[in-house]
Amino acid sequence: MRYDCHQHLWPPALVTALRERDALPYLRDWTLYLAGENPYRVDPAAHDVERRRAAEHADRVLVSLSSPLGIEHAPDGAELIDIWHASALGLPDPFHLWAAASVAEPDPAALTRVLREDRVAGLQLPATALGSPDALGHVAPLLEVLERSGKPLLVHPGPAPVEAGELPGWWPALVPYVAQMHRSWMAWHVAGRARHPTLRIAFVALAGLAPLHHERLAARGGPAFTPDPDVYYETSSYHSDAIAAVARVVGPAAVVHGSDRPYAEPLDPIAFHGGYFTANPSRLLQDPSSGTNHT
Repeated sequence: MRYDCHQHLWPPALVTALRERDALPYLRDWTLYLAGENPYRVDPAAHDVERRRAAEHADRVLVSLSSPLGIEHAPDGAELIDIWHASALGLPDPFHLWAAASVAEPDPAALTRVLREDRVAGLQLPATALGSPDALGHVAPLLEVLERSGKPLLVHPGPAPVEAGELPGWWPALVPYVAQMHRSWMAWHVAGRARHPTLRIAFVALAGLAPLHHERLAARGGPAFTPDPDVYYETSSYHSDAIAAVARVVGPAAVVHGSDRPYAEPLDPIAFHGGYFTANPSRLLQDPSSGTNHT
């Protein structure tokens, strides 16, 4: 089975809910407004379910709530998260989903119910909610529920901060998103694994290339780095150079393919290690339908 572990697809009910909002984030027609980013003109075709389905070559595609929207942090985010779950669970194959959860007011009971759904691969949280040992403590009730479920965590960039001046449209993806991923990986390395010893976790965008800093980490007195068999690195928006560099540090078995479609395109499976698309995601997800022996 070939996987794409990271895509975004907004079901019609979520689009409608975003258009009805007066507080950020919101849509006006197909223009998205966020606190820390320039207004973004969304391509309607990118969220056309049948068109996206027809373009897929993966056997299983995991879609998630777009964490840069800031919904998980919003005081009223729980309602939008409920809409996300109800509408995304109705998407046809090959689409399965990552659950979402409010980090403003964590609700472990609500997450427990959602994780029982077969089409829910695990939980996605924004890196902005995992950026320090204290932050990990705040979301620990969610992580404990997730760990008991046996399903994994996906760490995704969260909302970009508001910055003074005019910045190019690509700035959030290259500066705050990468820094958020780097910071969340460091927090997990120094505190997360000790608190959640059996939780499988995948960091989007190769964790902002954080593993490549292991030598500097050691030189500055940080904890020693040893590859963790339950930590995975998703490839979205990176290509040959970065993927090869991270794989040399963490091992090729830790790399899983994700495209971040519609913002980037899937990798060519002929050009990369086949395990990135098949065996590695299957281990991350502990997917019984893959035919892989996980014992």
